[in-house]
Amino acid sequence: MRITNHPILSFNERDTVTFTYEGEEVTANKGETIAAALHNHGVRELGKSGEAERSRGLFCAIGKCSSCLMRVDGVPNVRTCITAARQGMEVEKQSGFPELPKSSKKIEPEEVASRSTDILVIGGGPAGLKAALTGADAGAELLVVDENPFLGGQLVKQTHKFFGSSDQAAGTRGIEIGEELVNQVKERDRIETMTGTSAVGIYEDTVGLYKNRERFLKLNPEKIVVASGANEDMITFPNNDLPGVYGAGGVQTLMNVYGIKPGDSVLMVGAGNVGLIVTYQLLQAGVDVKAIVEVRRRIGGYFVHAAKVSRCGVPILTGHKVLGVRGEGKVEKATVVKLDESGNEISDTETEYSVDIVALAVGLSPSYKLLAHAGCELENVPELGGYVPVRDDRMTTSRSDIYVAGDAAGIEEATAAMLEGTIAGADAALELGSGGEKELQAIRDSRGQLEELRAGPDSKELRTGLQQVKT
Repeated sequence: MRITNHPILSFNERDTVTFTYEGEEVTANKGETIAAALHNHGVRELGKSGEAERSRGLFCAIGKCSSCLMRVDGVPNVRTCITAARQGMEVEKQSGFPELPKSSKKIEPEEVASRSTDILVIGGGPAGLKAALTGADAGAELLVVDENPFLGGQLVKQTHKFFGSSDQAAGTRGIEIGEELVNQVKERDRIETMTGTSAVGIYEDTVGLYKNRERFLKLNPEKIVVASGANEDMITFPNNDLPGVYGAGGVQTLMNVYGIKPGDSVLMVGAGNVGLIVTYQLLQAGVDVKAIVEVRRRIGGYFVHAAKVSRCGVPILTGHKVLGVRGEGKVEKATVVKLDESGNEISDTETEYSVDIVALAVGLSPSYKLLAHAGCELENVPELGGYVPVRDDRMTTSRSDIYVAGDAAGIEEATAAMLEGTIAGADAALELGSGGEKELQAIRDSRGQLEELRAGPDSKELRTGLQQVKT
């Protein structure tokens, strides 16, 4: 199931580790997550749900859902999609509501280490990395934390070239932009990074951090930039929880980060840019895409992306929806039905596809829960993807010490995320007494580029949404 021949990416041989899954030995590449290694091994069911005990499998692959929870070395509820495989670990399925392992030892509470920094950046994607770079170049000390085992966010799996102007990296692949940002961050002495680390709560003057399966840490930052990204949306249809129903981003992670084919045949749901782009990437990885299903009566993504997949022979079925999927413990069949002008199902138009993957590219929702926990004022703005924080033109939320940037502020392209990150990082540094005219100019330039980026007719709804959260 590993990808050995790819037109853009190179997956070189790496050192390996072995662990046991249900007593069976599994080999993983060093740095690969448990869930990715199990997928490569042919394991689709990772556990059973609560009371109903229905099969559960990988979905988002970035630690933002509960589908991949497993027992690791006796500890339940480990997010295996963001936990790196280690030599000798023991991995087991878990069912229902697991209990913590019993111990004969009396566990004494330990003092949690505490430290401080000028700026904490939560999220190592394009917004967070740009915020960190801008703040560090202004003279601030920063810590960047990310739940995933790598920095770069969604950029590390975007093999397509960006559109826009030369100021916005037009013509450059996302993976190249991500690599450049990560390298720049590593070169800055003022930036410390912690991967595999979750921010578990923002309090009055402290942020709780959890280094995956290792330790807790209390951090006391002067300023916080929340660049926590987004969650993949789900749609309802019978058996939508079967292993094999993935978010499109989860499919991307398997293919473009770990070099693993997600399956042999795929049905893509959603003809926006994500659905079209991931479809083409699946074809590049040697996966058969049966069709793209779109409930709307028009293609939502750019024509150039739609034309590429059409030339490859993939039908784009607008005005259709998934009626349901079925299979024994995993996806084996998917049924699609045609809709009339009013969105009603047309009888006798059902088509059944033999697929092992149904990939959902049906939208994203901002990851807002940390902002809610911190007491930031939120608004539910459908044009921006859901709940987002109210903020000013320098990305400051209703809490003056907390900034927001990227998809956590509203669903947009990576270019917008980087510009918002630049603004947040520059203003945070200025508020701390670092930087000067250079940072003020960076804010002015980034705001101008954002206005230009959002000026087109396709961004009308976005502009409407942004007005609702502007202070």
